[in-house]
Amino acid sequence: MSDKTIYAIYDDDYVLLESAKHLVSKGIYIRDVFSPFPIHGLDPVIGLERTRIAIAAFIYGMIGVSLALGGMYYFMIQDWPLNIGGKPNFTFVENLPSFVPITFEFGVLCAAHGMAITYLLRNWTLPGFKGKNPYPRTTDDRFVMEIHVHDNDASEEEIKNWINETHVLEIDVKNS
Repeated sequence: MSDKTIYAIYDDDYVLLESAKHLVSKGIYIRDVFSPFPIHGLDPVIGLERTRIAIAAFIYGMIGVSLALGGMYYFMIQDWPLNIGGKPNFTFVENLPSFVPITFEFGVLCAAHGMAITYLLRNWTLPGFKGKNPYPRTTDDRFVMEIHVHDNDASEEEIKNWINETHVLEIDVKNS
């Protein structure tokens, strides 16, 4: 069993997408793709599942809405009720329409910050961590497919031959 990693380097996102389709049709499992921007339509081709960040955003937003409503109830009704602009603060329900903008904004704030923190923690892109980018030019103008030989039934030479059938710029093989 080989522990080698093959990196196929491309200069165009469409060429990489078509090459990925070609390799997957041959039965090759593509472990990861590194690119300077998202390549739309690539996820289903290489078998990535849909992200659950939308569910996390909803949960973070609902936490924000709950905190905003609870805080405004405590501040404006219980702790320090004020008559602002002729609006009496006797009950929470009477003042609910005036609480809507703050509630919405706080829900968006919590959802946005929660998603950002979740993304950073999930991908280990926190300060002090070393990046996992195998080819530094993928942050500029190159697109790289990462294929592990031991994930596939084909040999290293067969995989390289199938990659050469595409419009690849360079093939780099490294020991894992």
